[in-house]
Amino acid sequence: MSVKPEAASAPFAGRFALATLSAPDGPPFPALVTADARVLDLRTAFGDERLTVRALLEDWDTALGRLSVLADQGGPWSGPLADFRVHAPLEPRQVFQSGANYRQHVIDLHVAHRDPADDRPEEERRAEAAEIMDRRAAQDLPYVFIGLPSAITGPYDEVVLPSWAEKPDWELELAAVIGRPAHRVPVEEALDHVAGYTIANDLTDRATVFRRDMPQIGTDWLRSKNAPGFTPLGPWLVPAGSVADPGDLRLILRLNGETMQDESTQDMIFDIARVVSYASQSAELLPGDLVLTGSPAGNGMHHGRLLRDGDVMDGSITGLGAQRTRCVAEAAR
Repeated sequence: MSVKPEAASAPFAGRFALATLSAPDGPPFPALVTADARVLDLRTAFGDERLTVRALLEDWDTALGRLSVLADQGGPWSGPLADFRVHAPLEPRQVFQSGANYRQHVIDLHVAHRDPADDRPEEERRAEAAEIMDRRAAQDLPYVFIGLPSAITGPYDEVVLPSWAEKPDWELELAAVIGRPAHRVPVEEALDHVAGYTIANDLTDRATVFRRDMPQIGTDWLRSKNAPGFTPLGPWLVPAGSVADPGDLRLILRLNGETMQDESTQDMIFDIARVVSYASQSAELLPGDLVLTGSPAGNGMHHGRLLRDGDVMDGSITGLGAQRTRCVAEAAR
C-alpha cells in the first residue's frame, strides 16, 4: 500500500525530472515529469517498451539532451501526475551508504556517548568534538559501506517495521545518482560522474547495529539497515544541472508533523565529491548506482523517540521534492 502525497505536484528544481510511475493496474514505466506536473511516457518517446530509468542512465550524456528537447516540445502527454502511482525513481545495482558525515550529528553523538567518568562541562566536550571533526575533515577518509537494492521502496509506500526491530530510526539523506562509470576518479572529477540527485530515508534499527554476540566484529549493517522497505527513495531523479549547489540544500524530516531533522548539506564533513571519489577508489560505480551521503543531526535516538506503528514521516530536500511514508508494524499487517 502507499500513502498519497498531500497534493499532486512536482516541486523540484528545473524544468523536468525523471520518475518511475504506473497507471492503475499497469506496469511501472520510466517517465519525464514537468514542473507543472505533466507526465510523458518515455517508452513511447524513445520507442522502447523495455526502457527503464536505469537504462537511460547507461547513456546519460545522450539521453539528457533528448530529455531536454522532449521537455521543451512536449507531447504526447500521458496525463497529469495525479493519475499515476509514484514508485522509487530507479532500481540501482549497487547502493553505497555514508555514515557519520554531518558535523553536528557526530558532535552530538560524541557528547551523548561520553565516558561516565568524564565530568567536564558539556561546552568543553563539544569543543573537543568540534576539533576532532575539523581534524577528521582535513586528514581522514569518509566512512562508506554497502546497502542492498532490495531495501528500496517508493516515496509514498508504507514502511513495515519488522517484529525483531526494537529501535527503528529515521535518517533522511541526499542521494547522488551515478550517470557515468566511476573507478578511481579524483575528487575534482567526481561530480562529472553524477547524473542527478534524489531523496533517501535510510532507516536503521539501532538495536542491531552492533553485534552483541561478537562485539569485536563491529557493525552489522546487513541486519540493521536492509529490511525490505527500509530505504524509501524518491520521488524524483532531478538532473544535476538543475541543482544549483548540492552543497547547500536543506534537509527536513517531520514525524507526525513535528520537525526532527532540519539541516543544510553545508554541515557535511566530507562533501559529495569526496564521498563519490572515495567509494570509487575501491569499487566501480555504475550508472544508476546510489551514493547516500549521510544523515544530519536529529535522529530518533537524539530525540529519545523511535518509530512506532502508525507514525508518518515527511521528508524533503531543497529542489528534490518530498516523500511521505507511514510506518506499519509487521504484526499489524
